[in-house]
Amino acid sequence: MGRMFEVRKHTMFARWNRMAKQFAKIGKDITIAVKSGGPDPASNPSLRRVIQNARAVNMPKDKVESAIKRASGRDATNYTEIIYEGYAPHGVAVLVEAATDNPTRTVAGVRNVFSKHGGNMGATGSVSFVFRKLGVFRLNPEGIDHDDLELYLMDHGLDEMGDTTGENGEPQILIRCAFDEFGNLQKALEARHITPISAEHEYIPTTPTELPEEQAKEVLELLDKMEQDDDVQRVFHTLA
Repeated sequence: MGRMFEVRKHTMFARWNRMAKQFAKIGKDITIAVKSGGPDPASNPSLRRVIQNARAVNMPKDKVESAIKRASGRDATNYTEIIYEGYAPHGVAVLVEAATDNPTRTVAGVRNVFSKHGGNMGATGSVSFVFRKLGVFRLNPEGIDHDDLELYLMDHGLDEMGDTTGENGEPQILIRCAFDEFGNLQKALEARHITPISAEHEYIPTTPTELPEEQAKEVLELLDKMEQDDDVQRVFHTLA
């Protein structure tokens, strides 16, 4: 088990009200999970996963409970989940995940960010082929026997497992699986009474793009602006 490769985490967005954006994203994820599987986390694994992710960004418990209550009501917003594809400057592929109640508004906003920052929006399928959709779990390594857990998870869909760090440099274990195995791996961790720091899907580039620092900054500016869009949930890219 070694150090896990991860694409560059851009930090510019951290200066732009990051917590508010994270809470808004979790709120939409809760609404989508509740509408698809009900408000009880015990019987809704998608909602359990979102609640774990809410804890990971320190979203207060009362805000989580309020979001679940709102999502259960008749007037809850219906969100459409959409993926947009395109290129940032210098050939960096970009996937944009959005959750929106107005796709016309959202596609216009995404296209505007691409065009204003030297990129271009593509058709469906134009860049998705250079990404793998994987389930990604982050664990606190404290009290975990790495080798034992790795052997156990191999029978439950494990793709790769290794060491990484969180946003503040804290040690973490990163686990990846094929997205089709996400539920199996989640159940396997629950059976071991291991609660992940976070559990999400990610699009991992098959061939990361290496760029000089000045060119990378141009790409990061586009990614930063894209993440600021209220309808955008997550942005994936091939910048190494």
